[in-house]
Amino acid sequence: MRDCKIVFTGTPGAGKTTAIAAISDTPPVVTDVPNRDPSIAKARTTVGMDYGEVVIADLIRVRLFGTPGQTRFDFLWPILAHKAMALVILVDNSRPDPLADLCLYLDAFAEQLEHTACVIGIGRTDSHPEPGLQVFTDELTRRGRVFPVLPVDVRERDQVLMLIDCVLAQVEARNRAGLGMTVQHRSGRRTA
Repeated sequence: MRDCKIVFTGTPGAGKTTAIAAISDTPPVVTDVPNRDPSIAKARTTVGMDYGEVVIADLIRVRLFGTPGQTRFDFLWPILAHKAMALVILVDNSRPDPLADLCLYLDAFAEQLEHTACVIGIGRTDSHPEPGLQVFTDELTRRGRVFPVLPVDVRERDQVLMLIDCVLAQVEARNRAGLGMTVQHRSGRRTA
């Protein structure tokens, strides 16, 4: 069985902890504490990292790491992203400026994104449809980036697994010649 490290990042409340809990085969490790920051409208917040694991088709163990979302913990972001094969950026579309939120994480992980697979998951699009997905895609294009942008409900296992499938397909495409890593998708399709 091969290991793959995937990092979930995004603003506080974007759903990193929830997404990892939704797909982890093991009880996730969380470092949530009571929130004392009045600018964040949630009872608890991550101050270290989240961790979980999911095995895909008995072939690959995906180690799931979640970063703290608050920028005061941004020193942890590169530490957690070190040697990650993929990055999942979660954006909460109900926040005042979700496009600016995406840009913050694109900038913070700019160097990593030069060689790391990535997918953008946009949450709460059902209650907050604007900005639309095309706005995020246009921003990526403006920056010379091509990453999938998908709506996601981080509480839904299948939707979070779709994000994982997207980044694993990118890892697979990037590493065919170099690493020879084989990834089997949930659908059972296997590629080298």
